[in-house]
Amino acid sequence: MSNLVNKLPILAKGLVDSATPKFNLFLKYARVEMTPPSPADIPQIRSGAQKLLTGFRTGKWKQTPVKEAWLNTLVTVEVLCWFFVGECIGKRSIVGYHV
Repeated sequence: MSNLVNKLPILAKGLVDSATPKFNLFLKYARVEMTPPSPADIPQIRSGAQKLLTGFRTGKWKQTPVKEAWLNTLVTVEVLCWFFVGECIGKRSIVGYHV
């Protein structure tokens, strides 16, 4: 037991040393991905929506590779699941609303 207690500071230092780069990478991506859109981003959002609608009207979505279509499906399922989880949290019940 005393041997384990003596090694505890070394293990803790190793844990911190290995977690620091991963945490910094997480913070780097979190700053970019979790910020709300700024007014400067609105033209890009509009052009992206226009491209999406144009591609839908012309049938360009039929030429999507299977890998990309599968990823789009997974993202859609994830968004729907988070929506339903948020609904369950909001109504504080899995089934029905308390009136």
